[in-house]
Amino acid sequence: MPAKISMQRRLPLTRASGAGLFTAVLLAAALVFGGSAPAHAAPKQQISRKIAKELIAAQKALQTGKWSDGLKNLQAADGKSGLTPFDHKTIDDLQAYAYVKLGNMPGAEKAWEAALQTGACSPADTLRFTRAVFQLSYNAHEYAKAINYGKKLIALGQGTEDIYAVIGQGYYLTNNCAQAEAYMDKAIAESRKAGKAPQEGYYQIKLRCAFDAKDNAGEIKGFSELARLTNKPEYWNSLLRLERQTTRQDKNLLMIYRLMYNTNSMKVSSDYVEMAQLLGDAALPEEATAVVQKAIASGVVQPAQSGRVNRLLQELQKRSASDRKGIPGYVRDANKSASGQPDVKLGEVYYGIGDYASAAQAIGNGLKKGDVKSLGQAYVYLGLSYQQLKNLPAAKKAFAELKTVSSMPANVRKLWALYADTLS
Repeated sequence: MPAKISMQRRLPLTRASGAGLFTAVLLAAALVFGGSAPAHAAPKQQISRKIAKELIAAQKALQTGKWSDGLKNLQAADGKSGLTPFDHKTIDDLQAYAYVKLGNMPGAEKAWEAALQTGACSPADTLRFTRAVFQLSYNAHEYAKAINYGKKLIALGQGTEDIYAVIGQGYYLTNNCAQAEAYMDKAIAESRKAGKAPQEGYYQIKLRCAFDAKDNAGEIKGFSELARLTNKPEYWNSLLRLERQTTRQDKNLLMIYRLMYNTNSMKVSSDYVEMAQLLGDAALPEEATAVVQKAIASGVVQPAQSGRVNRLLQELQKRSASDRKGIPGYVRDANKSASGQPDVKLGEVYYGIGDYASAAQAIGNGLKKGDVKSLGQAYVYLGLSYQQLKNLPAAKKAFAELKTVSSMPANVRKLWALYADTLS
């Protein structure tokens, strides 16, 4: 069996690179960082007269883009004694706004934190300031603080997909995978509730956690989720290589190679060659010939391997030609047999030569008769034939029958169910 491939090949994600997965989410919040200076004309709370002059001057400076001048006036106001909590909240908020415009994000974060501590915030202020500190602390890699403020947002009724995702990533980046996975699951649930496909990065975090924990079952689950979400060959390749390591019987190994082949996830010539040899051993030279021809056409066969591969191809082509000549005999055998096995064999030959309509018809006839030796293989060929005919409902129905085939290992049945789910 092949050696286990490295995580670097399977998932190009590290804790350092993971920090940027959701940056776009954070930077998109224009309500905090964009627009005009905040207004504070509350009917029940008023600015103290003693700082009115400085605040008016500060607002005029901010409105004309004179951020440093605005800050000087705000600092002058803040230095006066006897200020009310509302005064401090107003000054802090305007200072934060000026700091953002000057690109001083640590200063803005500190000012909004101070505003929250005044006790004078309206519900709208509390939400806006909390969101600002959450975003700024995350961008500053202050993940523990970001997690804390993210949870405060959830308590304020802001448990959105983005909030859960950023908290989850914060936990991941602080090596708490249990909480990272829990919050990524919440982000996924919120995404699905909104009728959207979850972001690929959510599952990548879960997968990386499984890898770090050397959790083979978790890796299989993670790659399965990513294959279902994206149907990308690289995820299929990694998933099927993991599954292949524990698959012993040739007939089950061939089932995994069929999945590799049909998901375009074969990357090396040895995969094609082994599949072709297994097909040849199973008396399926037509399909084996097509596999070797695809290997050559895809360019994965290296010069040092070409001699062996070409010899294999020539051998399979001879056997395939003989099989084709035998089709009339297979038809006669199927027509006079009460068993469905000859019909299935005929269907396999038809599939190998690309006559998918005849393959589906013959295999269907065989399954109706019964007494089929390899039900799993029959349903797979039936499903693949319908897929080639663009009859996806019939293909999915055929693949669904695999759940009744107890002789096929559960993990192989699950893989074909996953494959059926990705057909569209």
